[in-house]
Amino acid sequence: MQTFLIVGGGEDGKTVLDMLASVDFIAVVGMVDAAPDAPGLVEARKRGIPTSTDMQTFLAPPPDVILDVTDADEVEGRLKEMAPPQTHVISGAVARLMVKLVGQAWKRRQNELEAIVNSTHDGMIAVNQRGEVTLFNKAAGRMTGVDPAKSLGKPVTEVIPNTRLGVVIKEGISELNRRQTLENGLEIITSRVPVKAPDGKVIGAVAVFRDISEIKQLTQQVLDLESMKSMLQAIINSSDDAISVVDQDGMGILINPAYTRLTGLTPEQVIGKPAETDISEGESLHKKVLKTRQPARGVHMKVGPHHKEVVVNAAPIIIGDELKGSVGIIHDVTELKQLSRDLERARRIIRTLEAKYTFEDIIGNSESMCHSLAQAKQAAQTRATVLLRGESGTGKELFAHAIHNASDRKYNQFVRVNCATLSESLLESELFGYEEGAFTGAKRGGKKGLFEEASGGTIFLDEIGELSLSTQAKLLRVLQEKEVLRVGGTKSIPVDVRVIAATNVYLEKAIQEKRFREDLYYRLNVLPIHIAPLRMRKEDLYDLSLHLIKKFNQEYGRQVEEIGEDAIHVLSQYDWPGNVRELENVLGRAMINMAFNERRMRREHIPPLDLSRMIQPSAAPSVPDAIVGKPLKEVLAQTERDYILQVVAACGQNKTEAARRLGISIRSLYYKLERYGVL
Repeated sequence: MQTFLIVGGGEDGKTVLDMLASVDFIAVVGMVDAAPDAPGLVEARKRGIPTSTDMQTFLAPPPDVILDVTDADEVEGRLKEMAPPQTHVISGAVARLMVKLVGQAWKRRQNELEAIVNSTHDGMIAVNQRGEVTLFNKAAGRMTGVDPAKSLGKPVTEVIPNTRLGVVIKEGISELNRRQTLENGLEIITSRVPVKAPDGKVIGAVAVFRDISEIKQLTQQVLDLESMKSMLQAIINSSDDAISVVDQDGMGILINPAYTRLTGLTPEQVIGKPAETDISEGESLHKKVLKTRQPARGVHMKVGPHHKEVVVNAAPIIIGDELKGSVGIIHDVTELKQLSRDLERARRIIRTLEAKYTFEDIIGNSESMCHSLAQAKQAAQTRATVLLRGESGTGKELFAHAIHNASDRKYNQFVRVNCATLSESLLESELFGYEEGAFTGAKRGGKKGLFEEASGGTIFLDEIGELSLSTQAKLLRVLQEKEVLRVGGTKSIPVDVRVIAATNVYLEKAIQEKRFREDLYYRLNVLPIHIAPLRMRKEDLYDLSLHLIKKFNQEYGRQVEEIGEDAIHVLSQYDWPGNVRELENVLGRAMINMAFNERRMRREHIPPLDLSRMIQPSAAPSVPDAIVGKPLKEVLAQTERDYILQVVAACGQNKTEAARRLGISIRSLYYKLERYGVL
């Protein structure tokens, strides 16, 4: 412990006293000044430090340091003469410099402390041992309504009458987190702590307090947040849709019970784990959303240990501009698939009652099929006779059903007649009916014909090219007169029937050969629709194959989901003389070749196809320079045929473009290709 004697009790002396008194390892043994009421002596006496007007009083025992803070130069000389040898005398110039430096540092420190104290949101009041206010920050002034500058140095009881700081100084015991109401009615929470010297003596007290209304607001906010959190958790947990949430790093933070039921994964297996933990097949949609910051919908994948097939929608969680995570909604498609199968089964049952098919059942997106469908849909809006032309197995009957179901006659009868399966006599009586006694075995009272049965609806005459000439004549009368005459009858019966005919016969050639009436041809050929063979629309193979596979799944109890590109490639090399009907046969045998649990039809499942019918690339024929010895009509036909084939080949088999280059309609092009036997 160093002992100091301060000579000079002016303002500088008082500053030095304040500085030295705050240092633990320095003891001020006394203060000397000629004026008994000097400021420094007054402060020293307050601190219990001895004072005198005579320096000799403090030289025995001698102090370690005598500090001269007077302004008189002669004092320094006298001090050196009177001071014991072991005492250091610090001159007035050095002391004044010290005072100046210390004063600036002290002022800076005070400013810093004031800034810190006034920046806090809590009120702070400090008092000395006598209960006088030494600190009163802005927050305290705001809450009490007292001017901090006017409160300093006053007894704290005058500033805050009901304060307990005096009790704390007296008892030396802290009072923590006490509730108190100020005179202005403000309720606060305050803590009061005694300030003690190193020797344990209480030299003051400090109170720190906060407006309790803010705490109440914060408490209410916490309660509101907890309530909202509980409500949101209840909503999430009650949802039948599985919900998964990850943070911005792709780590799981929340799932609901529906998620566990769907995937079989518990919270312990997902929470805190990477987003792809639950995926058994597919890529993490959460990762994609976190990377792109964009929502994603309708992504198929398989999740959980049981490889549950699901559809997932996910969206980013963005608060402000900051990405916080991703939320995913997972839908089980098993039930949807079952409903789809049930719907398909119901549709198949309904199809056996009346007209079976609609345009939705006609599969194909090729250019030619789209053209035929557009013609058929347009025809359905009229009552004109429709002639469906195309090879066997191309789907003419499907078109007939679809046209009827899309027309205003769909709620009336649809009658199908295969003209090739009935004998001439039987077909005539079936079509037009007969009177009682018309022939041996005729029913009593006669019988309505199919035209009468279909009145108000549609009659579909399949294989119309196989009708005998006599039956063709009677059919022509029905089309012209809108009435029928029963076999053995004499009275015409009016009928309102929409006729749809179909043939795979080249009728123009049959007319030339006198096998088909030209006048009937013109009556039937009001709205001709050509249906292209499968070999001319190979781009429909994939969609047709998937449609037929779904049909066989129902019939065979299988779960085949797709057909491989290798299998489609093999199918596309074949020219399909039997068209869709033959494709159905081939795919049915292919499914039988598959193992029961296989989901993908591959090339090795396809049964062997007729190699002679496999398509071989060949160059398009060219028009010969000269043809000698043949009739002009035959030469022109051959030239037309070869030129059309050249243009079609040059257009990459695109019929619409070929028709445009040839300057004819697409329908005329199909007629010519059929006529020349190259369709």
